[in-house]
Amino acid sequence: MAAEESRRLLGHAASDSCPRVQNKRLYLATFAAVLGPLSFGFVLGYSSPAIPELRKISDPKLRLDSSQASWFGSVVTLGAAAGGILGGYLVDKVGRKLSLMLCSIPYVFGYIVIISAQNVWMLYFGRTLTGLASGITSLVVPVYISEISHPKVRGMLGSCVQLMVVTGILGAYIAGVTLKWRWLAVLCSFPSCIMLLFMSFMPETPRFLLNQSKRSEAIASLRFLRGPHVDHEWECRQIEAGVQEEGLNLSEFKNPSIYRPLLIGVALMFFQQVTGINAVMFYAETIFEDANFKDSRMASVVVGSIQVCFTAVAALTIDKTGRKVLLYVSGIIMALSTALFGLYFKIVLSNRNNSTNPDTWFTLNSASPGTESGISWLAVASLGLFVAGFALGWGPIPWLLISEIFPLKARGILSGACVLTNWVIAFLVTKEFHDFIGFLTSSGTFWLFSAFCCLNITFTAFYVPETKGRTLEQIEAYFRS
Repeated sequence: MAAEESRRLLGHAASDSCPRVQNKRLYLATFAAVLGPLSFGFVLGYSSPAIPELRKISDPKLRLDSSQASWFGSVVTLGAAAGGILGGYLVDKVGRKLSLMLCSIPYVFGYIVIISAQNVWMLYFGRTLTGLASGITSLVVPVYISEISHPKVRGMLGSCVQLMVVTGILGAYIAGVTLKWRWLAVLCSFPSCIMLLFMSFMPETPRFLLNQSKRSEAIASLRFLRGPHVDHEWECRQIEAGVQEEGLNLSEFKNPSIYRPLLIGVALMFFQQVTGINAVMFYAETIFEDANFKDSRMASVVVGSIQVCFTAVAALTIDKTGRKVLLYVSGIIMALSTALFGLYFKIVLSNRNNSTNPDTWFTLNSASPGTESGISWLAVASLGLFVAGFALGWGPIPWLLISEIFPLKARGILSGACVLTNWVIAFLVTKEFHDFIGFLTSSGTFWLFSAFCCLNITFTAFYVPETKGRTLEQIEAYFRS
């Protein structure tokens, strides 16, 4: 009976939903906001073309050894974890819009430090700053978009966050084919500057303004976002009905309406990272180089293109299929592809007596040339399938869900906890990837990722609510039940 009542509440009559509104200025505000995730994508993609170049550079003060290259790729996740905490504070104190504008500062300053770097520590510091900005962005932008959107398009617009992230990664890969690492850093700094300019003309979210008792400003924001021919008073009253003015205190974490969405959000972030996606993307070129593919940079561009295409598919279909269906499909594809990747390395390295040596992971030179060339298609297909599967569901949807399921009064702090979890796990997986290879072997590591993908599917089935077509206030009422 309790489960049936929960479904009834979440499936509240569609007649209570916001009117169908197609307003160009809503899409303009979304575009301005997702320039942040585009910057975030450039940060993630920058390491892939930059690391091989920095490992061969003539200046000994800047040349990276194997350990330093690992830190260069993974230190950004530590900055992002700190950014998640800072973003959780800023988004509730100064607002969604101003938080997003402020995060352009560490983006630009971080790239300035990288461009002017004289030693490895300056590279680390610059990467940490861009990571800090990425952490703030990954929290604030989904919240901003979910609060300015109406239910009919919230899934599509929310998925544009991940679409722009993977577009930024692909842009860094493509630019890295021709640009040296310093000029690539210059290019990567542009999107955040454009975001700062565009966001200065965009409104604050109506929900934040109403929570600050600024009703007239909230009406003005709705008028900008929905156009002049809509009943703004009606939507404003719908939002006000769900606004709780009192602040969040520690005792309220005993309340199911707080701890249930928090546990779901933290679990979503954990499962997203333990699929191994960041380990694969940070070291995409290295994987292809050590797997003896002739043009590793172009192979990375192909991988990035697959990610962009399938994230776009997810964005276009998510409001029709729902969140859970795409999570199921995504989890199944990733489980199969990582299992196949493990099989590939098991076959190729089966004749190596020292395959558990972490210094030789993915090194296929001593494997028989006939074996490697005969099944190299399996590695390419497995990686492409994995990236496509991740982009369909477990890439965009966890970020969308954490922007939907939290109550307004706790949205900042709970989102901050989820972003912190995401980036801490991303750091551990990325930094310890080589150690996993050494302990479990290449095949064992990918089979472990496959097992986590199976757990993703189980978790989705039992704990993740469907939020398609529901207002944020209806979702909040579901958890209060």
